[in-house]
Amino acid sequence: MDEGGRNPSKIVVVVGFDQLVRPPASLLEAFWSAASASWTGALGALARHARDTGTLRMRLDQTAFTAPARLAYREDVIEAVQSWRASGGRTALTAPHDSTTVSNIAAHLGLFDETHVGIAHGANGDAALEQIYGTGGYAMIAHDETAVPGAVTPAQTRARASFGAVLRLLRPHQWLKNALVFVPMLAAHQLTPGATWQAVLAFIAFSLIASATYVLNDLLDLNADRAHPRKRNRPLAAGAVSVAQGTLLMPLLALAGIGAALLSGPALLGVLLLYTAVTSAYSFRLKRLVVIDICTLAVLYTLRILAGSAATGIPSSMWLLAFSTFFFFSLAAVKRQAELVDGIAAGRLKAHGRGYEANDLAIVGNIAVSAGMVSVLVLALYANSEPVQMLYRMPEMLWGVCLVLLFWNSRIAILTQRGQMHDDPLVFAARDPVSLACGGIVGALALVGATV
Repeated sequence: MDEGGRNPSKIVVVVGFDQLVRPPASLLEAFWSAASASWTGALGALARHARDTGTLRMRLDQTAFTAPARLAYREDVIEAVQSWRASGGRTALTAPHDSTTVSNIAAHLGLFDETHVGIAHGANGDAALEQIYGTGGYAMIAHDETAVPGAVTPAQTRARASFGAVLRLLRPHQWLKNALVFVPMLAAHQLTPGATWQAVLAFIAFSLIASATYVLNDLLDLNADRAHPRKRNRPLAAGAVSVAQGTLLMPLLALAGIGAALLSGPALLGVLLLYTAVTSAYSFRLKRLVVIDICTLAVLYTLRILAGSAATGIPSSMWLLAFSTFFFFSLAAVKRQAELVDGIAAGRLKAHGRGYEANDLAIVGNIAVSAGMVSVLVLALYANSEPVQMLYRMPEMLWGVCLVLLFWNSRIAILTQRGQMHDDPLVFAARDPVSLACGGIVGALALVGATV
């Protein structure tokens, strides 16, 4: 018997669909929730029902229901159901929706023993449940809108967003990645004023476009971010910036980035548009596909290097592209590994909004370590190649770089497994004293090898 005198073996706890799933706070938020499930479905609903907001909202919600992993669930309800099941009780999910929607949600959560369709909350629903379970044979989860203490609610503030909140939404700390556009000129030792200016234009263009895609990603990930222990503090998820403000800001940033690329020339614009297409595909679909998401992240990093080549006219060697591909493939795997470690610590069997499960942790960790070591091997082979003899007076200094990278990759792997890694390894490295020291040593070794 539980504290209320109920016998878990005889009473079924029933949860209504509208108690389990938080509705979007606005029509615009409903659109982005639907777009995260199906971009074509969301646009189709908008095109057909733009003048009838009631029907539009219904169609958008139906589209969102096709992706159970992307819905906003009430964590307090889920915790109550988990507690009842842990005590040996049975649970059921009811909804007025079609059986496919209810079955998909139940299968995704794995919390319900039964599902019943065509049952809405209210007197008629109670009568239907009494016919199924009998009088006193079931108990409904209390129907209220009380927020979980300390949890982030989906309500969006209508106040004007502060400059600090908007700046955090743009993620300027992520612009560090765009410094990769300077790599081709640095690797080729061609630090001319003209090349530097072109690389600066590429940096500005990529930073603006990257911020636009970050806003898009946050709009699509509102529900997943609100369920994440750290991402729930992002401006859109926390309500510091409204969904409407984010929706307006995104195209403005994109247009500004395209304008900066045009100042450089068509080559940079072409790479920038390719980057935008790939990163948009990543936000909409690819990031939820196992391994493909890691490959895509590695491609996005490498495209920044190719953008530097396009802007400056300095080609990237195959050595540089091979190293960057394996190195960033490793960092992308570290990112997923960190998410899995955090999820397992929180008792989740799957990563939020991803295709990975807890059992994948070992292989994802192995991918991260293996790809990192291969990148060091590529650098070691490069250190003994003919181009190095032309660029460096003391090419043996590059072997010191290999040793530093071996240490850094190994340390990152251990910290990630311990749950001490940031959501983004590059952001972690920019704030980690040991990583900064490793970067300084690498720079010093490369400089000594080139000038001594």
